Amino acid sequence: MRARILRPSKSAMQSGRARTRDWILVFAQTEARTADSLMGWIGSGDTVANQVRLRFPTLEAAEAYAKANGIDYEVEPAQATALKPKAYADNFRYGRGDNWTH
Repeated sequence: MRARILRPSKSAMQSGRARTRDWILVFAQTEARTADSLMGWIGSGDTVANQVRLRFPTLEAAEAYAKANGIDYEVEPAQATALKPKAYADNFRYGRGDNWTH
């Protein structure tokens, strides 16, 4: 089995950073996906790749799990996020670059 260890980025639908601090072990797909002839849904018999996502608090814990279970893995480095401190008063400050409209 082959797996990736990564730190998930936040989705476009969330504003906070919940569920982005843990490391996730995701298995690679071993079976091709096929379209169901009746409904047209895409599916696969590979339940490990489609349904199993293991969460770990640290990268070392995820690597230790993979080594202990003989799983070949690769680590995707975590993306650095740059926080821009903002204040509501900046919307009304003098010399602002954009025009303020209602």
